Amino acid sequence: MQKAKKKTYKNGLRVITVPMKDNPTVTVLVLVGTGSDYEPKEINGISHFLEHMCFKGTLKRNSPKIISHELDALGCQYNAFTSEEYTGYYAKGDSKNFNQMFDIVSDIYLNSTFPLAEMEKEKGVIIEEINMYEDMPQAHVQDLFGEVLYGDQPAGRSTLGTKDNIQKMVRDNFVEYKKKHYVADNTVVIVAGNVTSEEVYKEVNKYFKDVPLNKSGKKPKTKDTQDEPNIKISYKETDQTHFVFGVRSFDIFDKRNMTVAMLGGVLGAGMSSRLFSKLREEMGVAYYVRAYNQPSLDHGSFQISAGVNNERVVEVLKEIIKECNLLINEKVTEKELDKVKALIIGNTKMSLEATDDIANYYGSQELMKREIKTLEEKIKEIKKVTVLDIQKMAKIIFKTKNLNLAIIGPYKENTPFLDVLKF
Repeated sequence: MQKAKKKTYKNGLRVITVPMKDNPTVTVLVLVGTGSDYEPKEINGISHFLEHMCFKGTLKRNSPKIISHELDALGCQYNAFTSEEYTGYYAKGDSKNFNQMFDIVSDIYLNSTFPLAEMEKEKGVIIEEINMYEDMPQAHVQDLFGEVLYGDQPAGRSTLGTKDNIQKMVRDNFVEYKKKHYVADNTVVIVAGNVTSEEVYKEVNKYFKDVPLNKSGKKPKTKDTQDEPNIKISYKETDQTHFVFGVRSFDIFDKRNMTVAMLGGVLGAGMSSRLFSKLREEMGVAYYVRAYNQPSLDHGSFQISAGVNNERVVEVLKEIIKECNLLINEKVTEKELDKVKALIIGNTKMSLEATDDIANYYGSQELMKREIKTLEEKIKEIKKVTVLDIQKMAKIIFKTKNLNLAIIGPYKENTPFLDVLKF
């Protein structure tokens, strides 16, 4: 894997370049450190709405059609995304079009004008996006799980916001929010592909010289404590129950995260994992089941999610807890852990074959942690995890008082599920 080169400008702007001489494509990605975790309750959803509005017109390109036409004419893949803690804008295409791509992406990021007519139309688009996710229980249950964990604070609210919030937003909300967060020391520009670092710096000097210098807005600290199991049920007539079962884990700076990730691998990585084997192959009650660690800046959670037969949810939850208890009471074998390590290393390598994946890999590390680890360094961390580490970690995180459960399905009472939530 190609090495990344970092340059920090006097204004705090960080630029990551990953030259890949033999790759025919290039990805231009701009990340900014803000998302729904930074939002006051009354404007929850503005990070995502602002991301949409950045494509609706700029000082140089005064309509969304001009922006999309130019990118389509270059044969690009392009989009943007908003998470709890960062937002990104990118274009990927033929490396010979690098200069034009950089021009457009930087224009979207720096010079958006938030036209009023486009804003009113986009309100309808975002409300339909909210409706779409509410009709997708497999996705919507993740928002429900955030509410269970964090309640009425930014980390417990949806990235999309509420329909009422979306309807009430005005242009000044976007102008003020962008001024507060879209600043030099909160921005990382990443370019991966068949361009040199010097070519990238030339474009950065040209377009980012006037990026705002004020200090970026701060993220309110997340209250991350729990004294007893929590459960939240959303009644919906469905043919399948979707749930997220989980416990609190650690923030992204904690050195124990790799051990939690390997524990998740034992339970849910691949078709030979314990939960896949149990729920799908043995019991025949689920199509998908996943287990994974999700660390954030000042909180984290270990989650197990699945869609299962409505009649057998309690039985499934009992089996999941049984598997978690097994990790507490017995060490995994060296053979099983070696298999998990090989699978995760292999999947990680395959996930970094394209320029956009590489840009995200390096850029998210720099934005969130202000450090970059190579793939080789990550692999060394994976290989260091021992069977004893897994057992010790299971004892730390799998505690009854830390249990959380979010469910979407045809249920009105939580009593049957509360009776199950104990290790």
